[in-house]
Amino acid sequence: MHATDTDSSSPAATASAVRRAGRLWLVAGILLIAANLRAPVTAVGPVMELLQQTFALSAGAAGLMLTLPLLCFALISPPAARLARSLGLERALLLALLLIAAGIVLRSTGSMAALLVGTCIIGCGIAGGNVLLPSLLKRDFPDQLTRMTAIYALTMGGASALGSVCAVPLAGALGWSWALATFIVLPLVAVLVWLPQLRRATRPAAMPARAASMWRQPLAWQVTFFLGTNSLVYYVVTAWLPSILAANGHSAVEAGNLHGLMQLASALPGLLLIPLGGRIRDHRPVAASMSAATVLSLVGLIAWPQASIVWVPLFGFGTGAVLILGLAFVGTRVSTPPQAAALSAMAQSVGYLLAAAGPILMGRLHDASGHWTVVLALCAAGAVLMGVLGWLAGKPGRVIASP
Repeated sequence: MHATDTDSSSPAATASAVRRAGRLWLVAGILLIAANLRAPVTAVGPVMELLQQTFALSAGAAGLMLTLPLLCFALISPPAARLARSLGLERALLLALLLIAAGIVLRSTGSMAALLVGTCIIGCGIAGGNVLLPSLLKRDFPDQLTRMTAIYALTMGGASALGSVCAVPLAGALGWSWALATFIVLPLVAVLVWLPQLRRATRPAAMPARAASMWRQPLAWQVTFFLGTNSLVYYVVTAWLPSILAANGHSAVEAGNLHGLMQLASALPGLLLIPLGGRIRDHRPVAASMSAATVLSLVGLIAWPQASIVWVPLFGFGTGAVLILGLAFVGTRVSTPPQAAALSAMAQSVGYLLAAAGPILMGRLHDASGHWTVVLALCAAGAVLMGVLGWLAGKPGRVIASP
């Protein structure tokens, strides 16, 4: 009897073990994709001065290195969902990884033209991942959305931090092109782990015609500009922080390490939101306090730059928390999955289009003024606006009705 019971339960136990293993493999693939969604772009910041010296670029022209991928984020986000409906979500994510890998290779070939075109290709791949990964989480982890968002944001920030810390030493040892080429490891490993998911090839549901009404919703615009102002402030500082620190007397290695510390700090809010995310009902205090922390860090860099070791991680922590909160708003301020996809596309396209103007305009403002004070002050003003928008969007119970 005992042997019979064991035999009858064995197939069920085996099937359960297979499902658990498949689930873990899926999570590993998601996290490896997340590791590709920031590091290949933000790692340019620590070697920006080296690129300026190599190609005789002004600060405004060098801002293109970060403006171009942000423009790609804005332009590619809307068609990314349509591509997923054509190819399937899993294959579309694979294509995004392959684009990132191709862009990294091209960017590292050594010419200015290849640097710009490769950066654009990387931006297109990251844009696809930015739009499609939240859709995948909504589909496969509907009851753990905030937790999974926090985990993938933590992974994204951790990979970016490692890349920023390693960029300057690698550039010193191998040259800037080989230093940037080492990031090919991220998409290649992700592709290998993601390949088993291609057996699914699921296609997201088509967007209802009335989903366009999202653009007429005040709450949708508040969420969009909440994320957009955060992206604007974050990417301006990410692009120019090493130069700002160098102007305050830090060496290139010190600036790279602080840049990495900022990226790591931007991931840390995920550790708090993983256990607490589902318990927070009123998001306004979080939005206001994290925006205030961002303002304080920027004012600190102006008034007391010698304490950069305090202000830089505080900036990363504040903007990282706002990013996670804004991504959570995309899922929690709507009634249906198609609405979530519509709000995600709107927030990504408008938000990154707003952010794209930041690095190059602020670089030109620095060229005109000769210092970074005005740039930091304008970023602080943007963070104040971010707090106001977060307070409006974070009111409990505010949900866009189903069309």
